[in-house]
Amino acid sequence: MSAKIPAVVSHLVSDEAKEMIDVVAKFVEEECIPADPVLEAQVGEGDARWENHPAIIEELKEKARRLGLWNLFLPKDHYKESPGWTNLEYGIMAEWLGRSRSASEACNCAAPDTGNMEVLAKYGNDAQKQQWLKPLMDGKIRSAFLMTEPQVASSDATNIEMDIRREGNEYVLNGQKWWSSGAGDPRCKIYIVMGKTDKSNKDPYRQQSVVLVPADTPGIKIERMLKVYGYDDAPHGHGHLNFTNVRVPASSMVLGEGRGFEIIQGRLGPGRIHHAMRSIGASEVALDWMLLRVNDERKKPFGKLLREHGVILEWIAKSRIEIDAARLIVLNAAHKMDQLGPKKALKEIAQAKVLTPQTALTVIDRAIQSFGGAGVCQDTPLASMWAGIRTLRLADGPDEVHLQQLGKNENKRGKGTTEKILRQQAKTAELMKTHGTKTAQPGARIRHAAKM
Repeated sequence: MSAKIPAVVSHLVSDEAKEMIDVVAKFVEEECIPADPVLEAQVGEGDARWENHPAIIEELKEKARRLGLWNLFLPKDHYKESPGWTNLEYGIMAEWLGRSRSASEACNCAAPDTGNMEVLAKYGNDAQKQQWLKPLMDGKIRSAFLMTEPQVASSDATNIEMDIRREGNEYVLNGQKWWSSGAGDPRCKIYIVMGKTDKSNKDPYRQQSVVLVPADTPGIKIERMLKVYGYDDAPHGHGHLNFTNVRVPASSMVLGEGRGFEIIQGRLGPGRIHHAMRSIGASEVALDWMLLRVNDERKKPFGKLLREHGVILEWIAKSRIEIDAARLIVLNAAHKMDQLGPKKALKEIAQAKVLTPQTALTVIDRAIQSFGGAGVCQDTPLASMWAGIRTLRLADGPDEVHLQQLGKNENKRGKGTTEKILRQQAKTAELMKTHGTKTAQPGARIRHAAKM
């Protein structure tokens, strides 16, 4: 499978990483994908779904650990806990993990644990790492990330209202959170919570802090589990939680009061790129299923196989082009992160975050359409994949926020670009005069273009 690495980045992938990519691909194709229906069956139905921990996951985790497929996501040169891969190398591995529902968790590379482990590894103190990072990296517990709130526009994180108040040697939390992914899992033992410790601070980006809250702390109530297009994602789930006078030790503060935005930005950048990486894998799965359907000899609409209908071949061709283009966008962002870190790769991360879910949704939708009624039911993974990928256009900041920032930054070139074009047109006018050639004046061309 390493032979499929895009030529433009192949030289950036070590021989050891290429070998590991082959191991990941084989593990996903031969172990995880066949186990996905077993996972769904073991989750079951009814309230027990929130208590049942599928045994197949633990079996896969044992296999993954034996193969060295564990905590692959922590990039070298940034974390001492890293297994030794770059963001770009993990990007190619994560694409394979994104092909299966069970693969990421089997390799201890599932969200939101990955982002939470990065927070603890990068910002946590020694005691916090010992208490929470170690069991997370060992795969013994899971975690949840609590940032979004139902009563405010959380796409602007300065709106977050959860009150975090210092009382002696404790912090007291009051407020509510939702889309708390992972909160439904009985193995979820720690919440990473963002709230306000200094509402009066004149700098809106210094009002927030991040604290570590054990999931069994008194005063926390899970009001309900939220559905994603009808899917509740049990036993993982996405919770709506209320905090009423929830008390944690002052030692639960991460990095320090007022450092919340710094921490969250450090978390969300890698998280966005991980989602993008896995989305590429989902796109590939959708294309595989579409090829399965259009070559099914049993089904011939209007007397012909689907592959014999011209529009279908166009869908396949477009999907191949779009997936390959999106992959390059993702790997470019990953490489920029390797070179300069997430803060210096915000543009590239935003491009990947916006493009890849849209690409995946387009490809999945084509695959669904090729299956007809079967595409929207549980007989294929396509409907569930579409629902999951659709949320990524909202997760880690809605597309519109990233597009607005990208547009503002790109528009900063406006003045310089205008001056360049005017210089070029002035030069054209001089050349026309020198060569005795008549044409419309540069300014006239600009005015004409503006009217169009």
